[in-house]
Formats: sequence, structure tokens, C-alpha cells
Amino acid sequence: MKHLLILFFAASMMQVGAQEKPVALDMNLQNFPYPFPVQYISLQSQGKQLRLAYMDVKPAKPNGRTVTLLHGKNFSGAYWKNVAEALQAQGYRVIIPDQIGFGRSTKPDHLQYTFQLLATHTRQLLDTLKVSRTSVVGHSMGGMLAVRFSLMYPDRVEKLVLENPIGLEDWKLKVPYADVDTWYKRELGQNYESIRKYQQENYYHGTWKPEYDQWLNMLAGWTMHPDYKRVAWNSALTYDMIFTQPVVYEFGQLKVPVLLIIGQLDRTALGKQEVPAEVRRTMGNYPELGRRTRQAIKNAELVELQGVGHLPHIEAFNEFIAPLLTYLR
Repeated sequence: MKHLLILFFAASMMQVGAQEKPVALDMNLQNFPYPFPVQYISLQSQGKQLRLAYMDVKPAKPNGRTVTLLHGKNFSGAYWKNVAEALQAQGYRVIIPDQIGFGRSTKPDHLQYTFQLLATHTRQLLDTLKVSRTSVVGHSMGGMLAVRFSLMYPDRVEKLVLENPIGLEDWKLKVPYADVDTWYKRELGQNYESIRKYQQENYYHGTWKPEYDQWLNMLAGWTMHPDYKRVAWNSALTYDMIFTQPVVYEFGQLKVPVLLIIGQLDRTALGKQEVPAEVRRTMGNYPELGRRTRQAIKNAELVELQGVGHLPHIEAFNEFIAPLLTYLR
């Protein structure tokens, strides 16, 4: 009997392990679950017909205000589920786009990506939905986009919230330039193990919880599908956008109220693997970067989350949502 129990336990563990592994995902994530119905608008850009996917989460008892959630580089709008539900419960309408090149939106064969372009797409979405003013919450790369959107369309923004945004420093000053072909080659070399290692080290400060698996599996699932070359190419193009288009020099020009929510264990920095250890140690210091950014932005507020890394709304939802809701009120 003891032997049978051991075999049953081992088989159960193998099954659990199998469930944690990703399945192959096409480039538009049609077999990856989204938390709310996905809709699309059509866009024309650079001679291409594009489809921008978005979720429009409406409350039962509207408070008359809207929040737009902007996702990070290695994510899609799907990871905002808990945040959207909390905002919805408070009466907010929540708009969640997948930017072109990400999630369920078009992955074009070629596109000159700029944050101005993505900000324009976001404005076009809000125009289509007849949303004249919104609070904007941006995480990671979405923070860079949220800053650009707020600089371009300050009259459309009620409040700006930056959750562990990247771009708080100019990596070009320390990291050698890598062209798009180099980024593309790196992306083609990605797999489940390399992506998990990167996320564990950079996002979750060496830890891992089962709830992180779905966001790992989204990226890893792409690498297993024949569509991955197109996904990797768009990823390379957007890496070039992030590296070459810093917003750090323009923080002082923001005219909207700003809240920074910064997980203090975050050490994310683009290209830090390409520099010597002594230089690497000076990059991605989010406690220092958060305080410096607060000083650069007039009347900015800063919430420091101790023991939390790059994804506060995933890793420490309660600690993240409380200051967000307080600020938006």
C-alpha cells in the first residue's frame, strides 16, 4: 500500500508539472484565455491595415469616470484582470487595449514603432469609444507609453499612475547599441526555460508562485508555434523603440497629477546583461529611480512597496490596489 501511495503521489506531481507547461499559442493568442470579451477597431498606419484588440469593462453602477490600463512589454491586457475588476466594483469604466504588436492585436510584418504611434492608437481607441477624459495607469513599458500619451494629450488625462515603469533611466548612456537584427536573433533563441529564468531573476527577485505561470506560459507558448518568427520580429522592433526613445528627460514637462507605485525589489534594466558587473550594479535601482523621478515630476506622489518586485499588481495585489483606488478617488 505504501508503495502504491508513493507511485500515486509521484504520478500526481508529474501531472501538476505537466499542467504548468505551456501549450503552443498562435500569434494572436486565440487559444489563450482573456478575462473579458475582446473587441477590435481597425487602424490604418504606414500603408498597413491593422486591428487593435481591446477590452471595455463597464460597471453595474457607473461613477462617470474611466481608467485606461496600459500593459508592459512582455504582457498583454489580460494580466490586468484583478485590477479591472476592482476598478469596476468602484464604478469605473475600464479600457484595456492590446497595443499593436502585442497580445491579440496585429503583428505586422514591418512597422516603424514609436511611442508616439502607440499613443496615437490609444487616442484613436478612446475617440472611437467616445471617452474624452481618462485616468491612465501604465506598467513597465506601458509606463513609458502612459508618459508619452500624457505629454501629447494632457487635456485627455485626469490622473497618471506609473507602476514600476521602465525608462526611468537612459540605458543608452551605459549599454552598447544592439540593432533590430540582434534583438531578433536573441528573441528567436527564447524558450520556456530562458523566459522563466529571466522573469524569476528580474521580476520576482528570485521567487516563484504558481500564479506567475500563466504570464510565463503566454510568452513560452508563442515560442512553440510556427507563428513565432513574426512575434519575435515585432518584439525586436519594440525593443528598439524602448531602447532608443527614452522619456526620462521629459518628466518635468508633465502637467497632469502623477502617482508612482514602485516595488522596491525591482532591478529591471534593458541591456544590463551586456555590461560589466560594476556597471550592471548601477542599473535598475528602483528605490533610487523612484525617488529621483518623484523629484523630477512636479507634485508627484510616491508609494514604495517593500518586498515587492516588478509586478506589484500580480505579486502583491492588495498592497497595490489600495493606494491606486485612494489616489483615483
